[in-house]
Amino acid sequence: MTTPPRLVLVGPVATGKSTLGAAVATALGVPFVDVDGVGDRYYAEVGWSIDRLVARSAAVGRLAAEREWETARAHAVARVVAEHPGAVVALGAGHTSYVDPDHARHVRTVLAAVPHVVLVLPCADRDAALAVLRRRSLATKGRDWVVDGHDLLAEWVDDPTTRTVATDVLLTGDEGPDASAARLLDLLG
Repeated sequence: MTTPPRLVLVGPVATGKSTLGAAVATALGVPFVDVDGVGDRYYAEVGWSIDRLVARSAAVGRLAAEREWETARAHAVARVVAEHPGAVVALGAGHTSYVDPDHARHVRTVLAAVPHVVLVLPCADRDAALAVLRRRSLATKGRDWVVDGHDLLAEWVDDPTTRTVATDVLLTGDEGPDASAARLLDLLG
């Protein structure tokens, strides 16, 4: 494998991964890659796209479509890690959350080569973190992530793969993005 990304940020939706990743990358003078921005290229390599996810959601329900889409998400993680050496990468919420153990194992293996995989959360308390993230998500994306009676946001917060791939956890609390980015830079040394 070539040199892996320098830092990969993981965690549920609305934690600030993209904002923090862009700030850290700028400070380090390295590229920033947001899988939400480049993922379509990688999803297409295995026959998926956001449009297909939307179509499958309409046909079988969002939860079933999310499960089908796991192959594409795991593939995208592997490709973004392989193609962006030295970069700072933000993975979308579902990119470290898998029901299929083979996909989870694959992503754990891929991310094991990255020196810093940081789980970003607003706080350590699960219920408080969910409340903050749901409020942020409603404000910024207009979604609470309860789909077909299933709480995807809670699934992402609780997912064991996300926690096992993380080498560190950054709890942002009430601090602003600049302070959180400074702490990430300290972590990188």
